[in-house]
Amino acid sequence: MTERWEAVRSALDSAALARAYALAAFGTFFAGHTIEALAGSVTLVTIAAGLVVVGVAILAVRRAEISLLRLVPVSVLLFITWAGITLILPLSGPTRSFSHWLALVGVAIIAVVIAHIRDTLQTVRALGDVLRTLLTGSLLVEILSGVLLDMPFPFLGVQGAIAAGGPIQGLFGTRNMLGFVAVIALITFVIELRTHSIARGLGIYSLVLAGSLAALSSSPTVIVLSLAVAIASAALAIVRHTPAERRTRIQWILGALVVVGIGTAYVFRHQVIALLDAGTDFSTRAELWNSILVQVRSHAYQAWGWVGPWNPDDPLAFPYTAINLFGRHHASALSAYFDVLLQLGWLGLVLFAFLAGTALVRAWLVASERRSVLYAWTPLVLVTLLVDSVFESFTLFGVGWLMLALCAMRAGQSRSWREAAAARAPETPGSAR
Repeated sequence: MTERWEAVRSALDSAALARAYALAAFGTFFAGHTIEALAGSVTLVTIAAGLVVVGVAILAVRRAEISLLRLVPVSVLLFITWAGITLILPLSGPTRSFSHWLALVGVAIIAVVIAHIRDTLQTVRALGDVLRTLLTGSLLVEILSGVLLDMPFPFLGVQGAIAAGGPIQGLFGTRNMLGFVAVIALITFVIELRTHSIARGLGIYSLVLAGSLAALSSSPTVIVLSLAVAIASAALAIVRHTPAERRTRIQWILGALVVVGIGTAYVFRHQVIALLDAGTDFSTRAELWNSILVQVRSHAYQAWGWVGPWNPDDPLAFPYTAINLFGRHHASALSAYFDVLLQLGWLGLVLFAFLAGTALVRAWLVASERRSVLYAWTPLVLVTLLVDSVFESFTLFGVGWLMLALCAMRAGQSRSWREAAAARAPETPGSAR
C-alpha cells in the first residue's frame, strides 16, 4: 500500500503530469463548445470536475513549495466571494445559480493550479500547442463543410461559408469566439517565435493560420482587438526601450493618451461603428444594454444574484425574461461589464474592475522592467480580454474566466504587494536561517 501511494505521489509531483495537466485544461476549455456539441454538457462538466480534483491533489502533494499567503490574489478572492454572497442576499433574484458559482470557483482553482505548476514559458508553450491544434481542426472542418461537402454542420454551429469568404465559426460555435481565440493565438505564437520556443517554420505556419481564421471570421471585434493589441504592443515597446529614470514619466504620458483615446473613440463612436460596418451588431447591443440598465435601477446595490450564462428558456428567469421580451434570446449581456453590473450590482462591477485593473497594472510593470519579451504575453492577453469584455461576456465564463484568473495569478506572482511589504520589513533577530 505504501509503495502504491508513493507511486501516486511521485506521479502527481512529476513534470510530465504538470505539462499534461496544462494541455488537458487548455484543451478542455478552448474546445468546450465542440465537446459539448459532440458528447453533451454532462461530459464537459465531468471533465472539468476531474481537472479540479486532480489539480487539488497536485497542490496537496506540492504544498511544501507553495505559500498559502500567495496561493490566490486577493482581487480574485474578493470577486468570487461577492458572487457567492449574492446567492444568499434576501433581495437577489429567483434565478440565482449555486452550480454556476461552483463553476466559477472550479475554473479559478484550475487556473491556480496551472499558475503554480507551470512557469510563463511553459504556459505559453502548452497554450500554443492547444491553439495550433484547434485552429488547424477548425480550418479542416470549415473546408469539409463549405468546400468538400458543401453543407452546414448545425450541431457544431458551422455554416459552411468559407468558400464565400466567411463568416466562419470553426470549432468555437460563433464567429466572435473564433476571432477572440485567433487574437489570443496570434499573441501566443508571436511570443513562441520571439523566445525561439518552436521552429521558425512551425511559427510562421501558426501565424498564417491564426491570421487567416481571424480574417475569415468576419467578426467586427477582431479589428478592434487587433488594433488594441497593436497599440498596447507599441506602447510596451516604447516603455521597454526607455531608460529607467524616464520610464515613470513615459508611463503617465501613455496612460493619459489612453484616456484621451477612449474619450475620442466614444465621441466619434458612430463614425467608428460605420467604419467597422458593425451598425447592426452595435444597435443590438445598445438596445440590450438599455434594457439591462432599467433592471439594474431596482437592484443597483443588492444585485440580482450570480447566474453565470443566462437561461432564456426558463420562464421563471426574471429579470432575464423581461430583458428578452419580443422574441429575443440573449444568453448573456453581450458585455462582461454589463453582465457583472446586472448580476452582482455596482459593488460587483467595482470588484471586477479592481481584479482586472490590478492584474493589468502588475503585468504591465513587470513587462516594462524585465528584459525578456516573454513577460509581454500576460499584459497583451489581458488587454485582449478586457477590450473583448466590452462586446462579449466571454471573460466571465469558461475559457475567458480561466484566462483572466490565470493572468491575474501570473501577474500576482511576478509583482505582489506581499513581496513589497516583505522587502520593506526590517529583519528581526533570529529571522535569518
